[in-house]
Amino acid sequence: MSQRSCLSVILAAGEGTRMKSAMPKVLHAIAGLPMVAHVVKAAEAAGATGLSLVIGHGAEEMRKAARKFAPKAETFVQEKRLGTAHAVLAAREAISKGYDDILVMFGDTPLIDAGALVAARQKLAQGAAVAVIGFRPPNPTGYGRLIEKDGQLVAIREEKDCSEAEKKIGFCNAGMMAVAGKHALRLLDKVGNNNAKGEFYLTDIVEIAGAEGLDVVATEASFESALGINNRAELAEAEAIWQARRRREAMLAGVTLIAPETVYFSHDTEIGADTIVEPNVWFGPGVKVASGAKIHAFSHIEGATIASNCDVGPFARLRPGADLRQKAKVGNFCEVKQATIEEGAKVNHLTYIGDARVGAGANIGAGTITCNYDGYSKFFTDIGEGAFVGSNSSLVAPVTIGKGGYIASGSVITENVPDDALAFGRARQKTLPGKGKELRQRFASAATAKKNAAE
Repeated sequence: MSQRSCLSVILAAGEGTRMKSAMPKVLHAIAGLPMVAHVVKAAEAAGATGLSLVIGHGAEEMRKAARKFAPKAETFVQEKRLGTAHAVLAAREAISKGYDDILVMFGDTPLIDAGALVAARQKLAQGAAVAVIGFRPPNPTGYGRLIEKDGQLVAIREEKDCSEAEKKIGFCNAGMMAVAGKHALRLLDKVGNNNAKGEFYLTDIVEIAGAEGLDVVATEASFESALGINNRAELAEAEAIWQARRRREAMLAGVTLIAPETVYFSHDTEIGADTIVEPNVWFGPGVKVASGAKIHAFSHIEGATIASNCDVGPFARLRPGADLRQKAKVGNFCEVKQATIEEGAKVNHLTYIGDARVGAGANIGAGTITCNYDGYSKFFTDIGEGAFVGSNSSLVAPVTIGKGGYIASGSVITENVPDDALAFGRARQKTLPGKGKELRQRFASAATAKKNAAE
């Protein structure tokens, strides 16, 4: 298998009108990744050395997206939608390059398992000309049935054309197939459009290949793997299946999920063993968590790196560029963005740290803010090792707090603070005896006068 070349032709030209969206259907995301990108990943995992995307609706948007998730893929436009065989032939140029195997896939089946694709390719390696991937849905109504005889697939029969006996067949067409490269173009070119819709159906190559005496077989994928997405309800169902799979993988790899069904991963989430994740945690794209971390409930994390034995949350938000080093702590209702929290540093309560470094062992008091943006540009705040920043402080960047520096609570710091210095940046308190009572009386009289005027 490893010596056989393989081209994956992914059909992604559908408009997806049932999605009720201006965006091409296959760009709707599962786990933060366009569904067609999941299909690409499966094809690559199955050994595809070439990728062709057949696109139509929103072609330029598709090309732009593909440059991110499949930069080496060729794109071909199906100008007119004249059936699945016609769509595959849009990639004629790629198919003609002489690949051993051609995998025909659909961009709206994001849960397809690479193992099912490998099984189909193995049938080609054993001499089959066509290997159709089938599945067994809970209710086969509406699906094309796979008609087998003596180990050969003889036809794919649409339900409206099935006999009563054939309607009882539970083995259905998943749409995907593998075709031997040496036969592919010849078989595809023989597909006609003599049908009610005047379209060229890919499924016809089963009978065409059989008529030539070629081996045509069926392989089986799970129902979930073959699930196609046509609307947002099905998109949500696919998301739920993907999440369930990923949660199980994480737990089997040594991660504790206290309430698994409430934790959401992204397609690229990395999380180490012995990490504990409490309920209602959301991992966005680009998150890496090392072993032994603890992620408390209701935390929202994206684009962040969390080292071993860190403590995050509850109700913490880590935004892109957050880099927590070993044993760092980011506590409740804290937000960190584009900032490094060094080893053992603590950002405990109600705090915003952006475009900054918090040195090892430093302590950031409740209500502290790094004022990093002036409406036009971002500026950096550097907080030294072992520094102590008192509660309700505003650090106006660019500014440096030296190693061991101490910031008095309630300060607005606009100038650099040297190592081990104590800085106050607040107005001196003034106390006026009896003025509190006088002020309350004045406010009460004003309120009474306003009420009487309204009456």
